[in-house]
Amino acid sequence: MPEFLLSVIGVGINTAAVAYVATRLLDIRYTLWRLLVVSISGYGVIQYGLLPALLDQYRFREPTSDELPGVFALWLLVFVCAPVFAMIMLVIWEAVIPTGAVPPARTWFKGLRTRIRRTRRYLQILAIAARHGLIGLLRGRRQAAQDAEMARALRLALDDAGVTFVKLGQILSTRRDLLPAGYIAELSKLQDQAAPIPGTTAVRIVEAAAGASVDEIFAEFDPEPIAAASIAQVHTAVLHGGEAVVVKVRRPGAQQAVERDLDIIRRLARTLDRHTSWGRSMDVLGLADGFAEALREEVDFTVEARNLAQVAAAHDRRNAEVRVPSPHPDLSDDQVLVMERLPGVPLATAGLADRGLDGNALAAALLREMFDEIMVDGIFHADPHPGNLMLLDDDRIGLIDYGSVGRLDRELRASFEAILQAVDRQDGPALADALVSVSTRPEELDQTGFERALGSFMARHLVPGAAPGIRMFTELFRIIAKYRIVIPPELAAVFRTLATLEGCLTAIDARFDLIGEARHIGQRYAERRLRPAAVQDLVLEEVTDLLPVLRKLPRRLDRLVAAAESGQLTANFRLFAKADDRRTITAWLHQTLLTVLAAASGVMAVMLLGIEGGPTLTEQISLYHFFGLSLLLIASVMALRVLADIFTKKHPPE
Repeated sequence: MPEFLLSVIGVGINTAAVAYVATRLLDIRYTLWRLLVVSISGYGVIQYGLLPALLDQYRFREPTSDELPGVFALWLLVFVCAPVFAMIMLVIWEAVIPTGAVPPARTWFKGLRTRIRRTRRYLQILAIAARHGLIGLLRGRRQAAQDAEMARALRLALDDAGVTFVKLGQILSTRRDLLPAGYIAELSKLQDQAAPIPGTTAVRIVEAAAGASVDEIFAEFDPEPIAAASIAQVHTAVLHGGEAVVVKVRRPGAQQAVERDLDIIRRLARTLDRHTSWGRSMDVLGLADGFAEALREEVDFTVEARNLAQVAAAHDRRNAEVRVPSPHPDLSDDQVLVMERLPGVPLATAGLADRGLDGNALAAALLREMFDEIMVDGIFHADPHPGNLMLLDDDRIGLIDYGSVGRLDRELRASFEAILQAVDRQDGPALADALVSVSTRPEELDQTGFERALGSFMARHLVPGAAPGIRMFTELFRIIAKYRIVIPPELAAVFRTLATLEGCLTAIDARFDLIGEARHIGQRYAERRLRPAAVQDLVLEEVTDLLPVLRKLPRRLDRLVAAAESGQLTANFRLFAKADDRRTITAWLHQTLLTVLAAASGVMAVMLLGIEGGPTLTEQISLYHFFGLSLLLIASVMALRVLADIFTKKHPPE
């Protein structure tokens, strides 16, 4: 019993010592149970290993009075070794399995059902991939000769995997800068369709959103949907004031299914990034994050309602040629969206010739509207495919489904305008400069080759008589990717939108001159900027920005002249002016100093341990050996601090 009590006291003291030293000297994180495990282990190694070995000669006899100081010194040294051994184990543990890498034990059984469902879904996705022969693609074994077959297998697998993966395929089908033409053609065949939910379920969801019965909200409500997709379905209704509206209802469980699949897509993206070179070159992790953000916005109808309100307000300010539906926020929430019903038919099925309409004029109006949204409003429809276009009863075009929008701030709009001007002049160097100025410049950019590639591109596709098409956008994206120019996502969304819009324009009028009309629109913007009122506004903005600087300029010039006259004009340069730089240099110096001291202490310890003879503490250990062991402990602690900084700290990327 006394021995057990002493062991408990020893473990407690060792635990306190390890906690203090690990916090103060090593500066590492630890959990209580890790601290207890390493403390008990370290104390056990000392109590039942090192201490009996060093004091083995006193097993059958008591130390003499002359030997007591030496025995006490050894016991003290061994006692100090216990926390050092524990800290060694703690540093190794933290380096191999950092704190937080494994969920706490108390949470292992929380959400077990959710994890089981996620695992089942993950295995289902892997089974679908295996059934369609995509496991080799996931492992990086991708052969160009099999691209056509692999593209078809990928489309079928995404279709079998459900809503989220179908949406992913539809997004990828617009990324001509990333995927070969065969993959784009196959993924473009994906259709987002699903069986409708019962009308009674839809009614219940609408009533929960509005906080009233359907009869109180609507004069008429059709429980049969006019369209049904995997995330939502659309019903027609009439308000009591007589306004015709459409009601977009999200499917029950759609958000949970999307979140579960997004987690799986993120895991698959990490696998591809880790194991495949093409996954890293395509930045699949960035694609997965961007797709997740866009799909979460599409599932949350409050985002679409906000987008519609902003776009409608912008259209009203400039009397837009194209109409968008106005939302009813008071009747909407994240599951239900009530908006104006535009009177008309889908543009894809409208007979333009039967109605005596000029397809070229309609296409030009649509292109002008898209450029106005991009260049003037700064918020634009990011998915203008034919299914989102309507021909209204007043012969105007209507745009619907603003769940996915792009946004450009003032600086990016100016950059895009510079790109358009360079294209209009067919100026390769200017276009290269405009693209590089808004992107992350590669460390080794072949500027001359990039300019020549862009000049050759414009000579092939932007001359009179050239027919622009998908190949034009595909080649532009290929050039940008070849020279590793990383276009901002906001600007990349503009290019994808224009590439999607090109198909709609040619569907309206196969002879539509996209390049000619785009140049005409660019000239209109240039003329608008040169109007006296526009120039006056620009000058006023610049003067307003410069006015605070101009007010201070005379006083500063006067101070400089006075200092020069008195011979007191000096220039100061401060190295490491930033606090982060100073902290970094200080940390490097500390690590270097500790490394040198640890190495010196270790060398001295080895030299002392190698000396024979000298004053003795016991029959087997001399005073030199004792000092050597003490220096070895000191060197171990300093080396542990350096190793802890290297292996357990999260250093930010430069």
